[in-house]
Amino acid sequence: MSSTGVLMPRTAAALFADFRSRLELTDIQASTVADRQNNVRSAVSRHLDVETDFLTGSYARHTLISPLKQADVDIFTVLHPKYHERGANAVLDLMRSALMKTYKTPKVSRNGQAITITFTDFMVDVVPAFNRKGGGYLIPAGGLGKFISTDPKVHESVSSKQNADHGGDLVPLIKMIKAWNRSINRHFRSFHLEVLAWQLFKGVTISNDWSAARFFFEKALLTVRKEVADPAGYGTDVAYYISTEEQFREAESRLTTALGRARRAEEYVRLGNIPSAINQWRLLFGDYFPAS
Repeated sequence: MSSTGVLMPRTAAALFADFRSRLELTDIQASTVADRQNNVRSAVSRHLDVETDFLTGSYARHTLISPLKQADVDIFTVLHPKYHERGANAVLDLMRSALMKTYKTPKVSRNGQAITITFTDFMVDVVPAFNRKGGGYLIPAGGLGKFISTDPKVHESVSSKQNADHGGDLVPLIKMIKAWNRSINRHFRSFHLEVLAWQLFKGVTISNDWSAARFFFEKALLTVRKEVADPAGYGTDVAYYISTEEQFREAESRLTTALGRARRAEEYVRLGNIPSAINQWRLLFGDYFPAS
């Protein structure tokens, strides 16, 4: 508050600290997730031969964002190899049938490489997998009718190291990027954006959240028409779902709009015009970003 009693706008740093906190799950939500995922894992193992299972995805990498109702928790279920010969699509159907024996009220549906259980409070994605000769795992490639190679444990390791290399600032930034993606109806796949962040910020110093966001959109725009290699090292393109000219142009349009807003906000900060910067950030990140 100024000496005249007028409430002054917060600094960009204070606003982004608030923004970060708004993306975090509560302790109660985290406890709910823990109980639910254990129940789902038990449901699968009652009907299929499971060699091992573990949490993966944004929950395991600590990049899951609130609200929980819009989130999904990923469970990686490594099945006995006897199921593999049935083929990718049949394995997905097998997993769906097994889950439907326990979950009769929630919607249980195929969703890309996973089976999604839509509960009233959040979703759980169950990914069927097989141990891969030579290391890693094979999972169904959603819609392609084949298996692709990956290793979520490598992803967790890369995520942890990259975040540590950036002093703990990369995970919060990825959460902000995910907030932007939600504001555009999840146009991009979440894992694609995470891998991009790992690649684009490697060796780059994050000086503040708002310039880092602008940097991400600026550099990501240049990758739209390029393959984005899975860091697990199996040659899989995590951007495979963007493949037609129409999809390329739509992705470029989304990123161009985001970049314009991030640049304008950054310039307003330089000029000391925080209210105008807030307007741009709220256009960019939606209601996650504080209004004042």
